[in-house]
Amino acid sequence: MPWSIADIPDLTGRVAVVTGANTGLGYQTTRALAGAGAEVVMAARNLTKAEKARTKVRAEHPAAVLEIQPLDLASLTSVAQAARELVTRHPSVDILVNNAGVMAIPQRETADGFEMQFGVNHLGHFALTAQLWPALVTGDGARIVAITSFARRYRGRFDPTDPPLVGEYNRWKAYGQSKMANLRFALELDRRATRAGLPIASLVAHPGLAHTNLLGERTRYEPRGLRRRLASRWVERFGMEASRGALSQIRGATDPSAEGGRLYAPRFVVNGATVRRPLLPWTRSNKQFDLLWEVSERMTGISFEI
Repeated sequence: MPWSIADIPDLTGRVAVVTGANTGLGYQTTRALAGAGAEVVMAARNLTKAEKARTKVRAEHPAAVLEIQPLDLASLTSVAQAARELVTRHPSVDILVNNAGVMAIPQRETADGFEMQFGVNHLGHFALTAQLWPALVTGDGARIVAITSFARRYRGRFDPTDPPLVGEYNRWKAYGQSKMANLRFALELDRRATRAGLPIASLVAHPGLAHTNLLGERTRYEPRGLRRRLASRWVERFGMEASRGALSQIRGATDPSAEGGRLYAPRFVVNGATVRRPLLPWTRSNKQFDLLWEVSERMTGISFEI
């Protein structure tokens, strides 16, 4: 039988942090974790939407324990403040789902001057994970889940001298680079935690093609005319409901049999039951992993020692 929400074990007493919890995959993940008994911290930039999402979850699960944490991944100051507040309130964190992200947007910069997609999707989560590390280490076999995408295959060569792609910005290349960074960071994090003898599992999830606001924004940036219509119809034809797309990250966060350093994704790449998928050899370059880690530390100014 395909893995489903019904397979989530009892999460009573466990604390989960979900970024981008107010909509799409993040909302569905919050809904599932709360329904299984976890105390969920909904980390989000838009607090109005977060409050509406919390109300919806509580309508379905009246006993749900949900708190809202302001978090803007496009600001390292906001990330640092959120991490400090979270560690103060929750000395132990058992689940971290680094879900929030932006996709294929026109060129923009974060508050710290980074290319927006690399800054939000990777650097923001790198900084958050590093600063939540004390709480994750004391968690009960903590799980950390990163979200990647099929677009990682189109990222081009990673240039450590120009990670923001300032010299040749292409919104899909920038998105692909950020999603490859998510995957490599997650795998390197798992490798370093294992080497240190820590009972922490870092996994990667790919949601496939899911109907979310993020995907809707993506089609909006396509040129008007036939190309935009075809993109919208392709999403409608092959996409899954957000609740199904979120299963990959929910499984990575909760399935007792899910292993660190693994990728969970739809069986047919963009659609299908959630299964463990193979990682191609070129995704396992230790040299590239170390390079990304060094670049991330330099750009964020955070020394992430494990």
